[in-house]
Amino acid sequence: MSSNSLPKLKRQNELRIKLTDNPFLRDEDLAGFFSVSVPTIRLDRLELGIPDLRGRLKKAAQVNYNKLKSIKGNEIIGELLDLELGKTGISVFEPTKDMVFEKSRVVKGHFIYAQAESLAIAVIDADVALIGVANIKYKRPVKLGDKLIGKAEVTKKRSNKYFVWVKIKVQGQEVFRGKFLLVSLDTEGGDDPNGNRDRCDGR
Repeated sequence: MSSNSLPKLKRQNELRIKLTDNPFLRDEDLAGFFSVSVPTIRLDRLELGIPDLRGRLKKAAQVNYNKLKSIKGNEIIGELLDLELGKTGISVFEPTKDMVFEKSRVVKGHFIYAQAESLAIAVIDADVALIGVANIKYKRPVKLGDKLIGKAEVTKKRSNKYFVWVKIKVQGQEVFRGKFLLVSLDTEGGDDPNGNRDRCDGR
Protein backbone atom coordinates (compact mmCIF):
# COMPACT_ATOMS: atom_id res chain seq x y z
CA MET A 1 0.00 0.00 0.00
CA SER A 2 1.41 3.38 -0.95
CA SER A 3 2.07 5.98 1.75
CA ASN A 4 -0.57 8.37 0.39
CA SER A 5 -3.37 5.82 0.89
CA LEU A 6 -2.52 4.70 4.40
CA PRO A 7 -5.48 4.65 6.76
CA LYS A 8 -5.18 6.90 9.79
CA LEU A 9 -4.31 4.24 12.36
CA LYS A 10 -1.62 2.69 10.17
CA ARG A 11 -0.19 6.13 9.37
CA GLN A 12 -0.02 7.02 13.03
CA ASN A 13 1.66 3.71 13.86
CA GLU A 14 4.29 4.30 11.17
CA LEU A 15 4.65 7.91 12.32
CA ARG A 16 5.49 6.73 15.83
CA ILE A 17 8.07 4.28 14.47
CA LYS A 18 9.72 6.88 12.24
CA LEU A 19 10.05 9.39 15.09
CA THR A 20 11.48 6.70 17.36
CA ASP A 21 14.09 5.89 14.72
CA ASN A 22 14.80 9.54 13.87
CA PRO A 23 13.65 12.21 16.37
CA PHE A 24 15.12 14.94 14.12
CA LEU A 25 12.30 14.73 11.56
CA ARG A 26 10.26 17.90 11.16
CA ASP A 27 6.51 17.96 10.61
CA GLU A 28 7.20 19.11 7.04
CA ASP A 29 9.43 16.06 6.41
CA LEU A 30 6.76 13.72 7.75
CA ALA A 31 4.02 15.42 5.75
CA GLY A 32 6.00 14.86 2.57
CA PHE A 33 6.67 11.22 3.40
CA PHE A 34 3.03 10.41 4.14
CA SER A 35 1.64 12.70 1.41
CA VAL A 36 -0.59 14.56 3.86
CA SER A 37 -0.73 18.13 5.09
CA VAL A 38 1.42 19.52 7.91
CA PRO A 39 -1.71 20.17 10.05
CA THR A 40 -2.61 16.48 9.65
CA ILE A 41 0.80 15.45 10.98
CA ARG A 42 0.47 17.88 13.88
CA LEU A 43 -2.94 16.43 14.73
CA ASP A 44 -1.51 12.90 14.53
CA ARG A 45 1.26 13.88 16.95
CA LEU A 46 -1.21 15.42 19.37
CA GLU A 47 -3.37 12.30 19.34
CA LEU A 48 -0.28 10.15 19.94
CA GLY A 49 1.04 12.43 22.67
CA ILE A 50 4.26 13.11 20.75
CA PRO A 51 5.74 16.62 21.26
CA ASP A 52 7.00 18.81 18.43
CA LEU A 53 10.63 18.72 17.31
CA ARG A 54 11.82 21.24 19.90
CA GLY A 55 10.00 19.39 22.65
CA ARG A 56 11.47 16.04 21.58
CA LEU A 57 14.99 17.48 21.55
CA LYS A 58 14.64 19.01 24.99
CA LYS A 59 13.14 15.84 26.45
CA ALA A 60 15.96 13.69 25.06
CA ALA A 61 18.57 16.19 26.22
CA GLN A 62 17.26 16.27 29.78
CA VAL A 63 17.54 12.50 30.08
CA ASN A 64 21.13 12.56 28.85
CA TYR A 65 22.19 15.54 30.96
CA ASN A 66 21.57 13.36 34.01
CA LYS A 67 24.24 10.93 32.78
CA LEU A 68 27.02 13.51 32.45
CA LYS A 69 30.13 13.29 34.61
CA SER A 70 32.88 15.50 33.18
CA ILE A 71 30.77 18.49 32.12
CA LYS A 72 27.48 20.13 33.12
CA GLY A 73 24.42 20.17 30.92
CA ASN A 74 24.42 23.95 30.53
CA GLU A 75 27.97 23.75 29.19
CA ILE A 76 27.00 21.59 26.23
CA ILE A 77 26.82 23.55 22.99
CA GLY A 78 23.54 22.38 21.47
CA GLU A 79 21.18 19.69 22.72
CA LEU A 80 22.61 16.36 23.90
CA LEU A 81 20.36 13.77 22.26
CA ASP A 82 22.17 10.54 23.05
CA LEU A 83 24.94 9.56 25.45
CA GLU A 84 26.65 6.32 26.34
CA LEU A 85 29.47 7.26 28.69
CA GLY A 86 32.85 6.03 27.55
CA LYS A 87 31.51 5.19 24.09
CA THR A 88 29.37 7.57 22.03
CA GLY A 89 27.32 10.75 22.11
CA ILE A 90 25.15 12.78 19.74
CA SER A 91 24.25 16.46 19.88
CA VAL A 92 22.31 18.84 17.65
CA PHE A 93 23.12 22.54 17.40
CA GLU A 94 21.32 25.34 15.56
CA PRO A 95 23.51 28.48 15.40
CA THR A 96 21.76 31.81 15.90
CA LYS A 97 22.21 35.03 13.93
CA ASP A 98 24.67 36.44 16.48
CA MET A 99 27.03 33.52 15.67
CA VAL A 100 27.56 34.35 11.99
CA PHE A 101 29.66 36.81 10.06
CA GLU A 102 27.36 39.67 9.09
CA LYS A 103 28.39 39.87 5.44
CA SER A 104 28.56 36.19 4.47
CA ARG A 105 26.08 34.74 7.01
CA VAL A 106 28.62 31.95 7.55
CA VAL A 107 28.79 30.54 11.07
CA LYS A 108 32.00 31.46 12.89
CA GLY A 109 34.27 28.47 13.26
CA HIS A 110 34.75 28.67 17.01
CA PHE A 111 31.07 27.94 17.61
CA ILE A 112 31.31 24.74 15.55
CA TYR A 113 34.48 23.79 17.42
CA ALA A 114 32.71 24.46 20.72
CA GLN A 115 30.00 21.95 19.82
CA ALA A 116 32.64 19.34 19.00
CA GLU A 117 34.75 20.08 22.09
CA SER A 118 31.84 19.96 24.53
CA LEU A 119 30.56 16.73 22.95
CA ALA A 120 34.03 15.14 23.16
CA ILE A 121 34.24 16.01 26.85
CA ALA A 122 30.68 14.83 27.48
CA VAL A 123 31.37 11.24 26.39
CA ILE A 124 34.29 10.81 28.82
CA ASP A 125 33.47 8.56 31.76
CA ALA A 126 35.47 10.58 34.30
CA ASP A 127 34.82 13.37 36.78
CA VAL A 128 37.26 15.78 35.11
CA ALA A 129 38.50 15.67 31.51
CA LEU A 130 40.42 18.21 29.45
CA ILE A 131 41.40 18.48 25.81
CA GLY A 132 45.12 17.78 25.48
CA VAL A 133 45.45 17.67 21.68
CA ALA A 134 43.02 18.50 18.89
CA ASN A 135 43.45 17.81 15.19
CA ILE A 136 40.51 19.44 13.40
CA LYS A 137 39.31 20.09 9.88
CA TYR A 138 36.47 22.29 8.59
CA LYS A 139 35.08 20.62 5.47
CA ARG A 140 32.68 23.29 4.16
CA PRO A 141 31.00 26.52 5.32
CA VAL A 142 28.00 26.34 7.64
CA LYS A 143 25.25 28.90 7.04
CA LEU A 144 22.65 30.44 9.29
CA GLY A 145 19.69 28.07 9.39
CA ASP A 146 21.79 24.92 9.14
CA LYS A 147 21.24 22.26 11.78
CA LEU A 148 24.50 20.66 12.92
CA ILE A 149 24.36 17.05 14.07
CA GLY A 150 27.52 15.95 15.86
CA LYS A 151 28.54 12.43 16.79
CA ALA A 152 31.42 11.60 19.13
CA GLU A 153 32.99 8.18 19.46
CA VAL A 154 35.65 7.06 21.93
CA THR A 155 38.01 5.03 19.76
CA LYS A 156 40.66 4.13 22.35
CA LYS A 157 41.41 4.48 26.04
CA ARG A 158 44.94 4.26 27.38
CA SER A 159 45.41 4.77 31.12
CA ASN A 160 43.95 8.24 31.78
CA LYS A 161 43.90 9.22 28.10
CA TYR A 162 40.91 9.01 25.78
CA PHE A 163 40.99 9.24 21.98
CA VAL A 164 37.75 10.66 20.59
CA TRP A 165 36.52 11.18 17.03
CA VAL A 166 33.92 13.89 16.49
CA LYS A 167 32.16 14.33 13.15
CA ILE A 168 29.58 17.03 12.51
CA LYS A 169 27.16 16.88 9.58
CA VAL A 170 24.53 19.12 8.00
CA GLN A 171 21.85 17.27 6.02
CA GLY A 172 24.10 14.21 5.83
CA GLN A 173 27.14 16.12 4.57
CA GLU A 174 30.20 16.31 6.78
CA VAL A 175 31.14 19.89 7.66
CA PHE A 176 33.65 19.29 10.46
CA ARG A 177 35.76 16.48 11.84
CA GLY A 178 38.14 16.36 14.73
CA LYS A 179 40.43 13.92 16.51
CA PHE A 180 40.73 14.75 20.19
CA LEU A 181 43.06 13.44 22.85
CA LEU A 182 41.49 14.04 26.24
CA VAL A 183 43.10 13.54 29.62
CA SER A 184 41.27 12.56 32.76
CA LEU A 185 42.58 14.41 35.82
CA ASP A 186 40.85 12.20 38.37
CA THR A 187 43.02 9.11 37.81
CA GLU A 188 46.61 8.37 38.63
CA GLY A 189 48.96 10.09 36.25
CA GLY A 190 46.35 12.66 35.29
CA ASP A 191 48.77 15.57 35.58
CA ASP A 192 49.76 15.56 31.93
CA PRO A 193 47.13 17.64 30.11
CA ASN A 194 49.30 17.77 26.97
CA GLY A 195 49.30 14.01 26.59
CA ASN A 196 53.08 13.69 26.20
CA ARG A 197 54.29 11.18 23.64
CA ASP A 198 50.75 10.29 22.61
CA ARG A 199 49.64 11.00 19.08
CA CYS A 200 46.14 12.30 18.48
CA ASP A 201 45.43 9.50 16.00
CA GLY A 202 45.86 6.97 18.79
CA ARG A 203 48.98 5.34 17.37
